[in-house]
Amino acid sequence: MNRKKLPVVFCWHMHQPEYRDPRDGVYQQPWTYLHAIKDYVDMAAHLERYPKARAVVNFVPILLEQLDDYAHQIGSYVKGGSSNILRDILLIALIDPSKIIDPLQRMNVVRSLMRANEERLIRRFEPFQDLIDLARSISSNTDNGLYLSDALIADLAVWYHLAWMGETVRRDNPLIIRLTDKSFHFNHQDRLELLTLIGSLIGGVFSRYQVLAEQGRIELSMTPYAHPIMPLLLDVQAGKQVCPNEPQPNHESYPGGSERVQWHLQRGLAVFKRYFGVHPTGCWPSEGAISEQTIHELAKAGFAWVASGDQVLSNSLAKQNITDQVCRHRVWQFDHLSPALFFRDDGLSDLIGFDYQKWHADDAVTNFISHLESVHDSCRGEDAVVSIILDGENAWEFYPENGFWFLDALYKKLSEHPDIELTTFSTVVAQTLQRKTLQHVVAGSWVYGNLATWIGSDAKNRAWDLLIAARIAFDQAQEMAQEKDLKNSGWDAAMLDRNLQQLAICEGSDWFWWFGDYNPSDAVRDFDQLFRLQLTRLYELIEFPVPDALYQPLCLSSVHDSSVEAGGVMRRGQ
Repeated sequence: MNRKKLPVVFCWHMHQPEYRDPRDGVYQQPWTYLHAIKDYVDMAAHLERYPKARAVVNFVPILLEQLDDYAHQIGSYVKGGSSNILRDILLIALIDPSKIIDPLQRMNVVRSLMRANEERLIRRFEPFQDLIDLARSISSNTDNGLYLSDALIADLAVWYHLAWMGETVRRDNPLIIRLTDKSFHFNHQDRLELLTLIGSLIGGVFSRYQVLAEQGRIELSMTPYAHPIMPLLLDVQAGKQVCPNEPQPNHESYPGGSERVQWHLQRGLAVFKRYFGVHPTGCWPSEGAISEQTIHELAKAGFAWVASGDQVLSNSLAKQNITDQVCRHRVWQFDHLSPALFFRDDGLSDLIGFDYQKWHADDAVTNFISHLESVHDSCRGEDAVVSIILDGENAWEFYPENGFWFLDALYKKLSEHPDIELTTFSTVVAQTLQRKTLQHVVAGSWVYGNLATWIGSDAKNRAWDLLIAARIAFDQAQEMAQEKDLKNSGWDAAMLDRNLQQLAICEGSDWFWWFGDYNPSDAVRDFDQLFRLQLTRLYELIEFPVPDALYQPLCLSSVHDSSVEAGGVMRRGQ
């Protein structure tokens, strides 16, 4: 009798927060479009290459909106617009560095063009390394960017984008091959063609993934609109379920938490359908953070499946005094209203996220498959499914050649394996596999099974108090507007939508992730500034005084980027 194949689901999570200045739309960080041309295109290409490969690809709606914005502004410029159309300073540096005339801004641009993985993205290309060495020599001695010529900035910008280019593009695209061979002295036409390609790659992300989904080769899923930690909006003290002794914010609740969670879910669904034409059936909650109330909110929004971290499963089983599960790789549910629950295999997911980057690709894939075969043996006779869930963008810059050889071998060997079946969560749900029931769901996330990454320390708690104060001010401002204009109920529809959107951005998880003196100092500074900028804009929109606290940094760090694993952008599940 043939053994039943082991279903394996890869869920790749694509996420960047809102980087635009809410006043003028100028991007404060370039990571959205850089990951698009490097990782979103590569991940699509690998799946396109192997027809039997299957995966879930999860997008955060606010990321989709920014990708669309980048594609449109680059397209407008290429069609004959002014460089003023471009709202990212690195794109201006690429196409027309002479427009950057402020000495300090020129120097800051060059320093930004040096922010790349030293081993994998800089040292790989000798001309890029030479330009970086020259720029470092100048920038270490002065902040005056006028010492940097337009030609140097242009060449550095070209190489920066060449280094960040997806490996599947680098290998096949004639323009990238030609510019790489040229090495230096890139003229305006070279740079215009490169910018045009960048815009095309970004704009093509939507159609490539949509086609894969229509062909049944991937499932597209979503995260709530601006990536909030839903358990904390619903109960700001939810983190105490796992960390009862951690200090908490001064405020004991988040006003209107359930309403705000549903806003993020419904706005996210609308944005998702606008770009992909379908209503997603599944949700990877922000950071895999769930609680019993969160599961009910997701069920209310119509999701058929939800995924989280393995340690959440452990904590939830422990609460009902179950500590030994021979086969944990199952489909779970909470109650009769619950969507299907899938829990991340932390060990296998973290091998891909953190460890295999140091291995030869074939050895890594062989090792990975051996682990899956062991799961298959231990779960014999069970309705098992293995969930591999991780960041689909940040891991690959630590691999040789953006993980090209690893991902190629992974999909090839798993597609051909006689006892393993690559599939999607929705396919598993449709197969009506027997579900196991959890009597309790302990609030937590995929990071250590708790919520301490976002709450419970001094800086994070102060940030929550600032957010909650802004939320209270929002409600007060809305009530005041209604009292002034009883006939029209205060804010008109456009104003209300604008203000709710700004509140949602402030509720995103990323600000809280980066608060902590254990994170790289540059990232702490950047996200601290962004959080305070977004909150300040919210106060401006609701016409309330901006608190003095928003003019002072919330958190400082002296940690160097290289001393933090993966630069702090990813963390292990355990």
